[in-house]
Amino acid sequence: MATTARQQLPAEPPHDCALCPRLASFREENDAAHPDWFNAPVPGFGDEAAWLLIMGLAPGLKGANRTSRPFTGDFAGDLLYPTLLSCGLAEGTYAAHPDDGLTLRGAFISNAVRCVPPQNKPIGSEINNCRPFLIGQLNALPQLTHIVALGRIAHESLIRALGGKLKDTPFRHGAHHKIGGYILADSYHCSRYNTNTGRLTADMFAAVFQAVIADRNATA
Repeated sequence: MATTARQQLPAEPPHDCALCPRLASFREENDAAHPDWFNAPVPGFGDEAAWLLIMGLAPGLKGANRTSRPFTGDFAGDLLYPTLLSCGLAEGTYAAHPDDGLTLRGAFISNAVRCVPPQNKPIGSEINNCRPFLIGQLNALPQLTHIVALGRIAHESLIRALGGKLKDTPFRHGAHHKIGGYILADSYHCSRYNTNTGRLTADMFAAVFQAVIADRNATA
C-alpha cells in the first residue's frame, strides 16, 4: 500500500540514522576524514509557514554534507539561492555558509534523500527508506500549496509519497501536476553538469519559480 502524506511521520531522521547501511558507512568515512564537517542527515531549511517546498535529490559531499544546510557550499546553491533572492523567496545575502544570515520567505528546502550518497547517486532502497521523512516534511508545512521538484528522482519520490502513479505524472521540465492537494512543478536539477551542458540555464531555472509564484498569486 502506498504511504500517503496523511500519515504522521517525523520530518527529520535522527542524527545517527542507520536505515541505509551504505550511506551510514559513507558518513562514517567522511567523518573520519573530515571531522569538522557536518557528516549527518541534513535537515530542511526555511520558513515553517512556507507555501512552497523545494525538493532536491540529496546533500552534496562538499556542500550540505559539509555545511549542514541544503544546497549550501556547492555549485547548485550558487544558482538556487540567487534565484530565490531574485524571485522574492529569500532575503539577505547568500555567502555559502549556514551563518550568512540568509532567510527564506514562504519557501522551505529539503532533499528526497537526507544523507550524502557516494557519487551523488542514491539507490532505490535508500530513496524508499528516506521517503517517510519526506512525507513527514509535507505534514510539517501546514500552509504548503506548491512544490518544486529538482530532478526526476525528487519528482518520482514525491509522486510515490503522495500515492500517485508515475505513468500519470511524468517528469518534464516546466510541467505542473495537480496531486495530493498540491501543485507539483518540475525542474531540471540545478547541478553543475546540467548548467555546463546547457540543459538548464539560469533563465530557464528562474522561469520555473516565476511560474509557480504566478500560479499561487492567481489562486490565492
